[in-house]
Amino acid sequence: MRRIAGGTFTMGALNWYPEEAPLRRVRVDDFWIDEAPVTNREFARFVAATGHVTTAEIAPDPKDYPGMLPGMDQPGSLVFTKTSGPVPLTEYHHWWQFMFEADWRHPYGPDSDLDAFELWDHPVVQVSWKDAAAYAMWAGKRLPTEAEHEFAARGGLDRKDFAWGDELAPEGRMMANYWQGLFPFTNTREDGWERTSPVRSFPANGYGLYDMIGNVWEWTADWWVENHAALKKKKNPQSCCTVSNPRGGTLRSSFDPSQPQVKIGRKVLKGGSHLCAANHCMRYRPAARHPEMIDTSTNHIGFRCVVRG
Repeated sequence: MRRIAGGTFTMGALNWYPEEAPLRRVRVDDFWIDEAPVTNREFARFVAATGHVTTAEIAPDPKDYPGMLPGMDQPGSLVFTKTSGPVPLTEYHHWWQFMFEADWRHPYGPDSDLDAFELWDHPVVQVSWKDAAAYAMWAGKRLPTEAEHEFAARGGLDRKDFAWGDELAPEGRMMANYWQGLFPFTNTREDGWERTSPVRSFPANGYGLYDMIGNVWEWTADWWVENHAALKKKKNPQSCCTVSNPRGGTLRSSFDPSQPQVKIGRKVLKGGSHLCAANHCMRYRPAARHPEMIDTSTNHIGFRCVVRG
């Protein structure tokens, strides 16, 4: 782990996606954070020690998912599959498939495994928020808040687009694992990787942290909130300055309004992943954020842990 001295920074961004606004001055206290995302090797030790069974290895209860199609109540998880050509980028079903028997040991489906794909030192994926929180508790740690993650990802650089400055690929150098080419059908792999990469494959940021940007999205402790301005006003109507150790919304406010029949909370993801591309989801940046239901696992979401400094 690396110790991050607390400090004040400008959280958010204005020139990318609306959910990243507004800019706000935030202070976080000292904390320690894992140098890299939790790997398959580390997660395997946790499973061996505790017997933990991940969400993807448990058949979903149809009562929790109104409208579930017959036969879908089997263990599995979401797996990304490249399309054969251009598709509407608002129609996620073209590249996401719920695959039976996909789990952390078989991240791309039942025919994949950690040994065959040499994934032991890659970030663990196909883990839900509940799985990540269980690992953190076992390790005597916790998941970072959104503010802690963003502060750490910036590596001491304030108001910069990326974790290393304002240029995505300075002098053509690949600084993180993200999608090059046209998503979701052509990945030119200028960074050397089609999917995840072993942790520490790219340069560390100013705090000595690896993969804070790209490779895999990372779970945080905070419930999703769409509008930070409203949250700040609600918590401290008189505040116009620095907010200390902010937290997210509430379970109820995090529910997806587009699926009112599903009462499953959403947590904040940070950091972007290897599936973020210039033509879709340019979220390989410290300010980027995304909501995800706590029961969801995919082959592009992982996590790292923190402890109080």
